[in-house]
Amino acid sequence: MAEVTLKDVARASGCSIATVSRVLAGTRPVGAETARTVREAAERLGYRPNQVARALRSRSTGTVGLVLPQITNPFFPSLVRELEHALHAEGRAVLLADCDDDPLTEAARIGALLDRQVDALFLIPVDEHRSRDAVAHAAARVPLVLLDRGCGPGVADSVAVDNAAGMALVLEHLAATGRRRPCFVGAAGTASAAVERRTAYEAGAAAFGPEAAARIELGDFSVEWGRAAVDRIWPARPDALVCANDLIAVGALQRLRQLGADVPGEIAVTGFDDIPLAGLADPALTTVRQPVGELAAEATRLLTHRPAGPGSRRAVRLAPQLVTRASSTPATPGRPLIPRPR
Repeated sequence: MAEVTLKDVARASGCSIATVSRVLAGTRPVGAETARTVREAAERLGYRPNQVARALRSRSTGTVGLVLPQITNPFFPSLVRELEHALHAEGRAVLLADCDDDPLTEAARIGALLDRQVDALFLIPVDEHRSRDAVAHAAARVPLVLLDRGCGPGVADSVAVDNAAGMALVLEHLAATGRRRPCFVGAAGTASAAVERRTAYEAGAAAFGPEAAARIELGDFSVEWGRAAVDRIWPARPDALVCANDLIAVGALQRLRQLGADVPGEIAVTGFDDIPLAGLADPALTTVRQPVGELAAEATRLLTHRPAGPGSRRAVRLAPQLVTRASSTPATPGRPLIPRPR
């Protein structure tokens, strides 16, 4: 079928092409009856605006670029979904790029999206330090909001969960359920979420004794690392594993089960993020829930409601929620704790 044009809509509605253009573009006020007639004709004919031509006229493509560290992390697709819904409600489309946790690839993806004339960027940076130059360069060209992770103060607007508050919730819960020998299993490197969660554990673990803050094992945000970490940790018999994300925690649960460990009788396991897999783990995983819908809504607000003129960057931190499940119920009353090898 031939493409329906403004001329076709004008002929069907009995209005001029200029009037039809004003109604459909919403650029100037038009009488209510005229606007209704034009829109009915456009809908009847199946008119669709030429987005390329509109972009050339308005110098706006109606697209927002989104760069992720690694799409295989189940937390990110849920965030992408909420962002896409929030932007679609404003008539914008999303262009997605995955950089496979590599800062050089991340910089290339950012450049490619800028070359495609995106109106703005959402970015979850790979590394707090090594991502900074590319982020700062992009933020000087288009509106940019960092999500979930940061690149240091003053680089760009950002919105993330309060990682320190989330870790405090975990440690308070473990203390209340009688745990005394926690160990933190996290990710090495300088991604801000990894650093903030590790630092918060170190600060809060002092309540469990002078040695607790030093019980830390670092790898990456993966199921494989969770399994490997258990093999390194289990001979010392901690009574709680505080994992920096749910993937690590799920891997730890799998390996503990293979070793015959009683979870949560001998050892509790907690995660962070509350990905869908957390509730399906065996036992179901206690974790910190990130408010994904609120993250997306706040990021979209930061992107679309920017203060006029230069000013300080805005940093928003959202409150997390502890979701308590079977992996961290209180230690069994009367069960003696297994002593740590000397």
